[in-house]
Amino acid sequence: MDVTGSPDVGTSDRSAPEPMIRLAGVGKTYDDGTVAVHELDLEVGRGELVCLVGPSGCGKSTTLKMINRLIEPTTGTIEIDGRDITRQNPVELRRGIGYVIQQVGLFPHQKIVTNVMTVPLLYGESRATARRRAVELLEMVGLDPATYAGRYPHQLSGGEQQRVGVARALAADPPVLLMDEPFGAVDPVVRVHLQDEFLRLQHDLGKTVVLVTHDIDEAVRMGDRVAIFAGGGRLAQYATPADLLGRPADDFVSDFVGSTRGLRRLAVTPIDPAHLEPLDGVRTGDLGAAIDLDSTLEEALAVLLRDDKPMVAVKQGAQFVGVLTPNGIHRALRASLAE
Repeated sequence: MDVTGSPDVGTSDRSAPEPMIRLAGVGKTYDDGTVAVHELDLEVGRGELVCLVGPSGCGKSTTLKMINRLIEPTTGTIEIDGRDITRQNPVELRRGIGYVIQQVGLFPHQKIVTNVMTVPLLYGESRATARRRAVELLEMVGLDPATYAGRYPHQLSGGEQQRVGVARALAADPPVLLMDEPFGAVDPVVRVHLQDEFLRLQHDLGKTVVLVTHDIDEAVRMGDRVAIFAGGGRLAQYATPADLLGRPADDFVSDFVGSTRGLRRLAVTPIDPAHLEPLDGVRTGDLGAAIDLDSTLEEALAVLLRDDKPMVAVKQGAQFVGVLTPNGIHRALRASLAE
């Protein structure tokens, strides 16, 4: 397989950012002969959020752990920012990589602020500097330091603990952030809220993120690109969410993304002005609530269904630019495939 995007993994033709993480021929075979990862070629662009998804035992978590050398690869090379990580001290390597897991891993007998201070203190920062950084990060992840800094982990909800885990991973300002099922232990409503908050953080901070999930909806919602793993640690497809849903590389990928992939494509397809109809002659009673031009087709359809209207007004800033009908949504989906 070719990291630059050969047809056998269904990689998108879109140009990716400069590589931050590069895996070339990476494999992991255990002593009993079990192949966890098979000859994996994968690039993650600087500032990208890439999701690794697949069934249990497909090698996605093993791949994540090889990137920070919690598991050593059997074959191949792994580079971060052009440096071969096998030539680095593993402890120093991990200090420069943020790591977030589902179980969070907070120190139960330390206050929240102390948990977040851990990594800066390891780097030799003064307690005052580390504390200032911890307070800034708690604010950044939406936890008021005045309320949460002095609490202990058991006094927080699962979602709040997950936020602390993200804050701690960001404490040393790492260029790379690895996340293993970070939102899997919270209820669906909290999970979506955490996803939104993390996407906001990612947009603001521009970190390079590799996120493991078993949930295809989470993968296509969050990822700039998505890598689907099949059995035996084989990379089945690596593409943007829109390409993945619109052009599954094989039957395995098609079955994995499911028969509702057409609906999922609504969530990753933006509104295109070319598919809007003019406002001229439209009766006000036919319109649902207005939506912004930067909304997705899913958001547009949700408004149509909620308001039980034949069309929805679309605006850019304060100016109305047209209306979107169900036929327009259908045309937009077909056009996204053609592109």
